[in-house]
Amino acid sequence: MLDVKGRWALITGASRGVGYQTALFMAQQGCNLILHSRSKAHSQRLEQEVKAYGVECYSVQAELADHHEVLAMLDEIERIGTPVDIVFNNAAVQIAYRKDYWQTPVEDFDMSFRINFTAVATICFRLIPKMIERGFGRVINTTSGIRNEPEQSGYAASKAALDKFTKDLASRLEGTNVLINLTDPGWCRTDLGGPQAPNAVESVIPGIAVGAFLDDQKSGRFLPAQSFVGLTLAEAVAKAQTMSASPYTI
Repeated sequence: MLDVKGRWALITGASRGVGYQTALFMAQQGCNLILHSRSKAHSQRLEQEVKAYGVECYSVQAELADHHEVLAMLDEIERIGTPVDIVFNNAAVQIAYRKDYWQTPVEDFDMSFRINFTAVATICFRLIPKMIERGFGRVINTTSGIRNEPEQSGYAASKAALDKFTKDLASRLEGTNVLINLTDPGWCRTDLGGPQAPNAVESVIPGIAVGAFLDDQKSGRFLPAQSFVGLTLAEAVAKAQTMSASPYTI
C-alpha cells in the first residue's frame, strides 16, 4: 500500500460533501492538500481542520464552468510551485431532473460537460505530463452509476464521456508510475444527492480515496466506494487490487 505522507493532493469541490470527506481522510494519512472550491472563503474552515492533522494546506478557487478560471487556478498552483502528486476530480454538477426528457434543453448538456468533463480533462492534461516527468502520480476521476435515466441525460452523458476519457488515458500510462482510475461514491445524502439518498456521505470512506493508495501500476479500474464500506484502508487497497483494470486498448 502506498504511503502518501508528504505528498500533495488537489481535491476539487473540497468544501462540502464527498470532497470534504476526502480532504479529512487524506489529511489523516499525512497528505498535504490543495483545496478547490468556487471561492477560497468556502474552504477556510476546512483548511484549519486539516492543518490540525499536521499537514500543509492552501485553497484555490475556480468556477469550473469557466475554462479561463480553470486555467487561472492551474497557473496559480504552478506559480506557487506545488508538485501535485494526487488529483481527486470530485466536483460535479447535476443540473436537473427532467420528467419531460424529450424537452431537455441544450443548456443541460453544455453546463454538465463544461464542469463534469471539460474541466476534468483540462486538469488532467495540465498535471499528468508533469507527473510522468517526476515518475509518480495518482488521478481519481469521480463518475456516476446513473443509467437508464434519460431524465438526467445531460449529467449522465457527461459522466459517460469522463469514463471514456479516463479509460483512454489509462491505456497510455503503463510503466510511468502514474495511475488513473474511476470512482463512484454511490447515491449519498449530499447537496447533490439530496436528503432521500440511501447512503450517508461518510460511507464513501475509504473507497472514494482508495485509488490514491494503489501501487500495482494498473490503471483503468472502476472503484465503487460503496463496495468498500466498513473496510480498513489496507483491506480496501487489497480488495481494489483484485478488481479488473481495463483501459481501452489500442
